[in-house]
Amino acid sequence: MSPNYFIGIDVSTTASKALVIDAQGTVLASRSHPHSLSTPRPLWSEQDPDDWWRATSQALRDVLQVVSADQIAAIGLTGQMHGLTALDADGRPLRPAILWNDQRSGPQCEAITHKVGEKRLYQIIGSILPPGFTAPKLVWLRENEPDIYDQIAHVLLPKDYIRYKLSGAYVMDVADGSGFGAMDIGRRGWSDEVLAACDIPRRWLPDLCESTDVSAVVSEEGAAATGLRPGTPIVGGAGDQPAGGVGNGIVSMGQCSLTVGTSGVAYAVSDRYAPEPDGRLHTFCGPIPGTWFHMGVMLSAAGCLRWLHDELAPESSYDDLNQKAAAVPRGSLGLLFAPYLTGERHPYPDPLARGAFAGLTLRHGLPHMVRSVMEGVAFAMRDLLELLRALGVNPSEAVVSGGAANSPVWRQIVADIMGFPLYTVNTSEGGAFGAAILAAVGAGAWPDVPSACAQMVHRVDEIQPEADSVADYRRLYPSFRGLYPALREMFAALSEFES
Repeated sequence: MSPNYFIGIDVSTTASKALVIDAQGTVLASRSHPHSLSTPRPLWSEQDPDDWWRATSQALRDVLQVVSADQIAAIGLTGQMHGLTALDADGRPLRPAILWNDQRSGPQCEAITHKVGEKRLYQIIGSILPPGFTAPKLVWLRENEPDIYDQIAHVLLPKDYIRYKLSGAYVMDVADGSGFGAMDIGRRGWSDEVLAACDIPRRWLPDLCESTDVSAVVSEEGAAATGLRPGTPIVGGAGDQPAGGVGNGIVSMGQCSLTVGTSGVAYAVSDRYAPEPDGRLHTFCGPIPGTWFHMGVMLSAAGCLRWLHDELAPESSYDDLNQKAAAVPRGSLGLLFAPYLTGERHPYPDPLARGAFAGLTLRHGLPHMVRSVMEGVAFAMRDLLELLRALGVNPSEAVVSGGAANSPVWRQIVADIMGFPLYTVNTSEGGAFGAAILAAVGAGAWPDVPSACAQMVHRVDEIQPEADSVADYRRLYPSFRGLYPALREMFAALSEFES
């Protein structure tokens, strides 16, 4: 029996997932195991890399109870971007990984930016340098944990640590590597200029490959830990957002996706390297060779609703919260929510930005707060769309995914605030599905990513905006746009009391 199935592995913030598809995109098996998250200090976010490996190994063993290891033609990898995974000379983690939503390295970002020059830096790396990126975390480590820093021999991103554990290879794809903060995005390679400014040794960094390249094969040790067949090819893969773009079928100019998951992302493809002039979007190497993508990121999206649920309504189900929101008129009786619970990246690169309810009165209760959170997140996603429009990306519709896609009332709010139709696709597996598609292309099952997506990704439901709601939200949007500028100085002052 010739191998004709493909695995996508997704190392997300919450869990590791293994997904198996065939060459037509049919999902044959999907299993995941959770990770724990540590926040030892305000603004910090860390995980144990070996927790990723434990969860991934178990997820792989689970799906290989459904299909045979001999049927797996290739493996694709995806996962949370930016996480600093520092290893010693034997490939062992030196400390917990510092994650994408960790905000501790703000001063290091400022120092690097000053050294390179703001405009020069974002022309090289495709965006301004935020604390979430990997390079400033390395500088923070040198300045604050020198004993750990001095032992570093290799630096990887989360999914690439899984590649290493599976194969022994130190490799990173250019789509995920773009978020490291030290690549020349236009040239699709490491930037000697930025590495010198950060004083990061090039020898620590992995080789770079394209997302569909075969980057390694499963070793005997990797096979023993997971049940995979030794020699199974592992393709480059991509970070969670570009892999999710592939999984949603966003592979050509003019297409757009809106992902309202833990974070919120607006994503669009470009056939040339053209970063946003002020660095207020990420422009990264695309998962399709010879392409790039624009990406706007808000750090807390569906995570805002999870916070409200856990802290204010833990006894309620999410269905209950959706019903409460549906009963509240649009505009939440004049209540606005600023969704900056973990700082913000776009359009406000401010680690000290915070959440806020504005307009609270005695008339407001939990239902109004729920709807206001949904509306505030959707307005912040609209901010990202406006940045894309300023670059000439003018979508007439968008695919929606993430937590909001599971809520009819939230989907409708997003459609009304965006002012154009949204649609869902035939899978909610997102990045794992995209990683499996990249594996299929890397294995030669399809000639390229667009051809594979045309076969595997299909439109399902469409959500039309409602004219009256579009008009009301158009009137309310300027008030939302005024929230952050009005509160920015207060956020900074309040941060002094957080430690």
